[in-house]
Amino acid sequence: MIESVLVANRGEIARRVFRTCRDLGIATVAVYSDADAGAPHVREADTAVRLPGNAPADTYLRGDLIVAAAKAAGADAVHPGYGFLSENAGFAQAVLDAGLVWIGPSPGVIESMGSKTRAKSIMAAASVPVLTGLRPESIGPDDLPVLVKAAAGGGGRGMRIVRDLALLDEELAAARAEAASAFGDGEVFVEPFVETGRHIEVQVLADTHGTVWTLGERDCSVQRRHQKVIEETPAPGIGDELRRTLHDAAAAAARAIGYTGAGTVEFLVAPGGRPFFLEVNTRLQVEHPVTECVTGLDLVQLQLRIAEGAALPAEPPAPQCHAIEARLYAEDPARGWQPQSGVLHRMELPELPGLRLDSGVQSGDTIGVHYDPMLAKVIAWADTRDEAVRLLARALERARLHGPVTNRELLVRVLRHPEFAAGRHTTAFLEQHSSVLAGDGTDTGPVRLAALAAALSDASGRSAFGGWRNVPSQPQTKSYATVPGAEPYEVRYRLTRSGLDAPDHPGVRLLHAERGHVVLEADGVRRAFDVAVYGDRVHVDCALGAFAFTALPRFPEPVSGTEPGSLLAPMPGTVIRIGEFAVGDHVEAGRPLLWLEAMKMEHRITAPASGTLTALNAEVGRQVDVGAVLAVVKEEARP
Repeated sequence: MIESVLVANRGEIARRVFRTCRDLGIATVAVYSDADAGAPHVREADTAVRLPGNAPADTYLRGDLIVAAAKAAGADAVHPGYGFLSENAGFAQAVLDAGLVWIGPSPGVIESMGSKTRAKSIMAAASVPVLTGLRPESIGPDDLPVLVKAAAGGGGRGMRIVRDLALLDEELAAARAEAASAFGDGEVFVEPFVETGRHIEVQVLADTHGTVWTLGERDCSVQRRHQKVIEETPAPGIGDELRRTLHDAAAAAARAIGYTGAGTVEFLVAPGGRPFFLEVNTRLQVEHPVTECVTGLDLVQLQLRIAEGAALPAEPPAPQCHAIEARLYAEDPARGWQPQSGVLHRMELPELPGLRLDSGVQSGDTIGVHYDPMLAKVIAWADTRDEAVRLLARALERARLHGPVTNRELLVRVLRHPEFAAGRHTTAFLEQHSSVLAGDGTDTGPVRLAALAAALSDASGRSAFGGWRNVPSQPQTKSYATVPGAEPYEVRYRLTRSGLDAPDHPGVRLLHAERGHVVLEADGVRRAFDVAVYGDRVHVDCALGAFAFTALPRFPEPVSGTEPGSLLAPMPGTVIRIGEFAVGDHVEAGRPLLWLEAMKMEHRITAPASGTLTALNAEVGRQVDVGAVLAVVKEEARP
């Protein structure tokens, strides 16, 4: 029997495993980097062991330190979570060699699935359908588009879509470099790119006695940068025949490699309905909660029991409802999915039946730059898909998220999009419906009303009279910006004996105003606005939505300018590669000059215009702050 479990991970998944361990009476051990010293997973563990440093390579990827931590803390088992070392066969073997229980498949199974090319060969031999690869040197125009993938990759890293044959060699080199940096293995392969396929995976669970369960399929087609954003089960609109094909193929894959524990077999379903094997994730998936919600199972508990040698019943429970999950990230979809950092002042979801929150952070935590920017997973379940989707959209819309920019609005728009509602979404959904990213921008009424509420709340906080004047005066003014560079919203108002006089809001009545709470009536409709202020950042939550502003000073201070053509770091990060250009070279607009890595994502910094590269202030390994000048391109004079 397992008595104490060390989770070789951090954040949300560590907290998730600890929760089940507490329910089973199993002691818990956390490991943490210096950046995570105050993290929730550290506070919630019975014991915690420090891994000195901040970078993953120095901490959560140091298998030797983690095994030593388990021994020092008296743990007798290690749960790898997902990411980091969860699919590292050498780490699994080191855990076993130390006399500890490894909660996962055997090192041999992990090794066999660690290379996508080797995995495809094994699956083809087991009659699992696979997508035939292409030899780079034989690819012609008729083969395009193609997808370059890292053999040891995951999470969208080391992947490149190639639509222009002239760019194939360049993208192969870029994919190899990224794969080597991310996984320590630069092997890549090329396969046909299925433009509008569906990403569907099957949850498998297998014990050491020969029983293999398939626990339903999950549709994970809504993706950004080849990374999943929304997942649900059962997959909508696939039909019973395809469902049986997927489940049979997943079971065959598990049996072919002698799988044990929880794992996922992933497939790409082509537009015609034909499935192709992608990979086996030899661990628990980020999206496992939706399977738990529809089956009533605790997959972590089953992982522990299988590791203890228990046998599964002959048949799994049948799914009973529909569940859907959205990944809430600290990132800005409108600015190339740039990860965001800073203090998360508040993160609260409405307490509703059928709603689950799995998070790695809490209100007051600081979102750093060292790790993945996922804040939480929000899961909803209901009797029907329509009900589950509606509940999830509403919960996200009414969540109080005060701090860094998140993808919350994008998620709500996706969930309410007609194509998604009809179950017709594919892996190209976000590209095909780019308006989902930013909205149409035509209805500014709600944001202007929220800005008015922010100004009235501010006035109430500054004066006991709430901005009231005894004699006629010019309107008070307050300006708020929504995004950098956008035209600010200027709020003009006067508070008189007869009430609110807001020239830009005819017919709006002020019913109540105090610091943090304003009630307005517009066109006969009464609405309450909650206003929270953190420095110059203002968050307004109401039934119309959630709004974030930057309060602009009345008299802006002069700022020092930067040289024209300067490329500024869009986020804190590390320079991981330098392009082929040197100072003095001519560069074309859009050509990559360097690459930054931040929050487990790679960001290409490109020339903003054609011209001469006059400065390159970067070297591999250099840490840069947001706003740092990375390069300067002197634009060519136009004739």
